[in-house]
Amino acid sequence: MSKSENKTKPEAIDPAVFISDVPNPQRRADAELLLPLFTRVTGWNAQMWGSNIVGFGRYEYKYASGREGEFMVTGFSPRASYTSLYIMPAYQDMSETLARLGPHKAGKSCINIKRLDLVDLAVVEEIIREGVDDMIEKYEVFPS
Repeated sequence: MSKSENKTKPEAIDPAVFISDVPNPQRRADAELLLPLFTRVTGWNAQMWGSNIVGFGRYEYKYASGREGEFMVTGFSPRASYTSLYIMPAYQDMSETLARLGPHKAGKSCINIKRLDLVDLAVVEEIIREGVDDMIEKYEVFPS
């Protein structure tokens, strides 16, 4: 089966320009802090995925159903009321790490944070690193 088109795919938008245009000052400040942090931790350049996700790296997947595609390895998005950190594929075994993070809400493969200054950035780095290491172990990963 051929690769199906994901709705969220790499775009030719400069992540720094995207961040400078984020209307919410808190989200913009958080994104300005996260861009170099993700770059340093992953060792990869940022790439926009869709119109509002700053992603790092990419991997190819194939489900048992035969559906295949590619997606970013990790990334973040400054949303209207919170910043989402995307940790792929999921972090079900990160409960001890997340307990040390600070105020957040966890989804299936994302962590939503209202204010980055209220969480432990060393734990954010640890979460990014663990997520990337997990992806490298399970998939063929490519730099962005």
